[in-house]
Amino acid sequence: MQVLLDEKTMPRIPGAKIAILQAKWYREHIDGMVSKCTEMLLAADCPQPEHYILPGSLELPLAAQTIMRSAPKDKPYDAIIVFGAIMKGETYHFEMIADACSRDFGQVMLSEGIPIIMEVIPITTMEQLAARSKDDGFNKGIEAALAAAEIITWRRELAQRTA
Repeated sequence: MQVLLDEKTMPRIPGAKIAILQAKWYREHIDGMVSKCTEMLLAADCPQPEHYILPGSLELPLAAQTIMRSAPKDKPYDAIIVFGAIMKGETYHFEMIADACSRDFGQVMLSEGIPIIMEVIPITTMEQLAARSKDDGFNKGIEAALAAAEIITWRRELAQRTA
């Protein structure tokens, strides 16, 4: 479902440590999502996110866990944002990759205690991916940046209340 999001509702997240992980497939479209996401995060006072390009979507959960564990204990990541696309073909490869990504991102997020914003999009046509990566209000990069800012803000507020 495509939802038009209001960029003006983006919370400010100064000092947030965020990494963006991206599968290398379909770069002509995924780059547009990453660019829009980065633009939104910077406008919200977030420092430049780290950006990594991985071989494919299946490698993204392991990469997310690896960078989470590599962060110094006194400066963990506030969120990880992942982008990719999985094209349905003639075999079950599509379902295997989509299911594994979804399951593994959930496991990593819960085991490490760091939010993962997942924009790994299962598609059946390139037009579907193009529609989600245009420079407009339907770009999935906006959705990812908003979700990251909202969960970071919520966690910061919760930490202040319980301190």
